[in-house]
Amino acid sequence: MNEKELYELWCEKAIDDPDLKTELESVKGDDAAIQDRFYRDLEFGTGGLRGVIGAGTYRMNIYTVRRATQGLSDYVNKAFTDPSVAISYDSRIKSDVFAKQAASVLAANGIKVYIYPELMPTPMLSYAVRAHKCAAGIMVTASHNPAKYNGYKVYGPDGCQLTLDAAEMVLRNINALDMFGGAKVANYDEALASGMINIISQDVIDAYLNEVLKQGIHTDLVKSSGLKVVYTPLNGTGNKPVRAILDKIGVEKVVVVPEQEYPDGTFKTCPFPNPEIKEALALGLKLCETEKPDLLLATDPDCDRVGIAVPSDNGYVLFSGNETGALLLEYICSERIKTGTMPENPIAVKTIVTTEIAAKIAEEYGVEMINVLTGFKFIGEQIGFLENKGEENRYVFGFEESYGYLAGTYVRDKDAVVASMLICEMAAFYRTKGISLLQARANMYAKYGAYLHTQSSFTCEGASGMERMKEIMAGLRADAPKEIGGLKVKKIEDYSTSVALDTESGAKTMLTLPKSDVLAYTLEEGAGVIIRPSGTEPKIKCYYTTKGETQDAAKEQEKVISADFAKILGF
Repeated sequence: MNEKELYELWCEKAIDDPDLKTELESVKGDDAAIQDRFYRDLEFGTGGLRGVIGAGTYRMNIYTVRRATQGLSDYVNKAFTDPSVAISYDSRIKSDVFAKQAASVLAANGIKVYIYPELMPTPMLSYAVRAHKCAAGIMVTASHNPAKYNGYKVYGPDGCQLTLDAAEMVLRNINALDMFGGAKVANYDEALASGMINIISQDVIDAYLNEVLKQGIHTDLVKSSGLKVVYTPLNGTGNKPVRAILDKIGVEKVVVVPEQEYPDGTFKTCPFPNPEIKEALALGLKLCETEKPDLLLATDPDCDRVGIAVPSDNGYVLFSGNETGALLLEYICSERIKTGTMPENPIAVKTIVTTEIAAKIAEEYGVEMINVLTGFKFIGEQIGFLENKGEENRYVFGFEESYGYLAGTYVRDKDAVVASMLICEMAAFYRTKGISLLQARANMYAKYGAYLHTQSSFTCEGASGMERMKEIMAGLRADAPKEIGGLKVKKIEDYSTSVALDTESGAKTMLTLPKSDVLAYTLEEGAGVIIRPSGTEPKIKCYYTTKGETQDAAKEQEKVISADFAKILGF
């Protein structure tokens, strides 16, 4: 069917949600609006589904959710005996609706469901999968995307996001299904009454918080430190669990940003609810002016990422994900060694776009650093490899530059609850030593070098945007840049072909990581550029590394490199 035929079919069949009916009527006769909604299906991959909420095959709605869940049901029923699936959801528009729709489809397929009684963070979904020994898990979230988006992430029995092979099998199942008649759907209330759908108990929530608490090193110092925190959950899922864990470790002075305390999928006060973006923290920073805390904490809507700001002589300074992760790595390594809790042959894990200062820190403390592809599922995968050998205790910390951190092996995804706890503990510990987090960062750079890591994103929405991203990557492969920002390209790593090229000698070596649409350029003077299309957003992302004698020198070099690379890409 072409777009107009699909549109007519949806006008006839999409009767279960009045919002869809209204939207379909509003775009009648608008060819561009119809094409944008129907020119393709919403793609299911290892990240599940993510898209704009609304009517059409290229939108998040009850029909795309039902169809995806039927495909997942067919997969787990074939791959597992007596399977069950855990479900959680965040504060986004229709998240609760999509979660219940997914539960209803699973129940209709004879699959037992465990669903949280209210919105809960992504890491708590990972924990529920493992606690209930489920075959899979579903988290309804679009993470830190704008309010018009929602998503549907699928997890495997290990608590990690679905593997590529499993995702491909689910996708094949989905593609074989009719949008309107392909999914079995039970009555939610009847399935709840019959025991096919079960509410996750408080015992599981408490057990999760206890596992988080176990990751502390000096939690006994927090209460007496006098630490004061301003916290914003950005209208998401972090409000209850983050405040609960801070209370458990003795942070008595927690002031919550009132406008962002409670769930609100419209995100009126932060259109981009991403703690990586300064604008999202505006209200928190304003509150800091009067409250004068030692620390500002901000978690994203599904509470798997956390950003921080700390006081300085010129107001509050935001730390990058690389800086916070590196500080946590050094704190954990240093203090676990001092307290005698560091395991033998310890391992830390980071993604290839994450700061190289982490490798220096790991070397300092005798920790093996493993690099993986972008995406926290690859960090979780490494924990699984260790678990299979009975060596999961060797894992001490993992992080990625996009504000995701995990200590402990109780979940297999980034966890802003444990990260918030450890950041507060670290700040309290340094406070008792007369050291601010700002000074701790300065000490780190003085010890290991002034690294700077930044990123830029270029939005490529719609059908034309997808084609443009493909053209950009193809163009770079066909005509590789010899210089970026005046610095010679010394090495090119193409993760789609698994080949690394030394541009000076012409020698080629094989890359050992899985194939991925990523290009990495190693430049002179310790600089580097990495580019990849996002797997979850209509964006192409660029990551820049510079190193100087000072942060100012590194910043000046980064400005030149990023500006030149944008020109190379045609932006």
